[in-house]
Amino acid sequence: MAFYRQVGSIPPKRHTQHRRPDGGLYAEELVGEEGFSSDSSLLYHRGIPSAIVDARPWTLPDQSLTPNAPLVPRHLRLHDLDFKEADPVTGRRLVLGNADVRISYAVSTEISPYYRNAIGDECVYVERGDATVETVFGALTVGRGDYVIIPRMTAHRWIPTGAEPLRTYAIEASSHIAPPARYLSRFGQFLEHAPYCERDLRGPVEPLLAEGSDVEVYVKHRGGGTIHVVPEHPFDVVGWDGCLYPYAFNIADFEPITGRVHQPPPVHQVFAGQNFVICNFVPRKVDYHPLAVPVPYYHSNVDSDEVMFYVDGDYEARKGSGIGKGSISLHPGGHSHGPQPGAVERSLGVEFFDETAVMVDTFRPLDLGEAGLASDDGRYAWSWSGRGPAA
Repeated sequence: MAFYRQVGSIPPKRHTQHRRPDGGLYAEELVGEEGFSSDSSLLYHRGIPSAIVDARPWTLPDQSLTPNAPLVPRHLRLHDLDFKEADPVTGRRLVLGNADVRISYAVSTEISPYYRNAIGDECVYVERGDATVETVFGALTVGRGDYVIIPRMTAHRWIPTGAEPLRTYAIEASSHIAPPARYLSRFGQFLEHAPYCERDLRGPVEPLLAEGSDVEVYVKHRGGGTIHVVPEHPFDVVGWDGCLYPYAFNIADFEPITGRVHQPPPVHQVFAGQNFVICNFVPRKVDYHPLAVPVPYYHSNVDSDEVMFYVDGDYEARKGSGIGKGSISLHPGGHSHGPQPGAVERSLGVEFFDETAVMVDTFRPLDLGEAGLASDDGRYAWSWSGRGPAA
């Protein structure tokens, strides 16, 4: 993210002495991507960021994956999943995943532990509820419709703050997550055709300093999970600057791209990771050619699996399928998909779609996590033909 921010106390020149009021030195930490050849930030700590006093295993929630076999489209009903007292990190249940991305869902009322994802960046979509996301860079206040982008290895925790449970849809990458390159100039500024810009991004605005000793930090890494015990509180940064930091972006600030005839899915793209993209569908005026067909044509994205999370509104193309709020449709590569029977005719003459959805397209096949298997309705594949296998 090449949008520079400066927060708190930093020295006039990087890699020079920055002293405490008592004369001691703050510890400067360079946090950088791609071998320090891409975006980075400099953080100034009261303590030593490398220090740990204990380490022990953390048993991650069930990360097992089952192939989508036989290959069929699926309808997963996330709102049918059972969540007892849980938090937004350890309470995540794995829905779908592959080597590049894992999609989880959580319904939470508890405060999460301090946490770092050492595998890749996270994009967490807030379906419902409110929260404060405390991070080593500062705090973010987030709520319904917010995407929260958390760079790899950022120490943070989630604190639900609303009256209703916090529902979060976590997209965990094995890479970095950023705006699509085609939205940016060669120097990193959002271009005029981009559907959102720097003004829409909310980053930390002041340091978050906390006291504490022997604090547990849960770390997810390629070998599994570890709990590090750090001698001083991880939120000890008095100031930082750079282009790498957590931020929030609300889906309502995405300006939809429309046309006289139906526009292809890439116009809905909001973020990109390695071998996957994230798109969103928002309330919008639809195609206005006098003979336009507003719902999507049947299509076969031969290189991708398509995952659509239906968040709100009335999704025209899926009427009659059983899909509603809280549903996921999985349309795997190798299967053509499109509107349900009757949807094309019903859409003719419609001028506005009131729908909100988050889509992930992956360039490697997705397998089913334990929550995907538990929430599969078992009927969606036959919804276009009207009948399934003989009993």
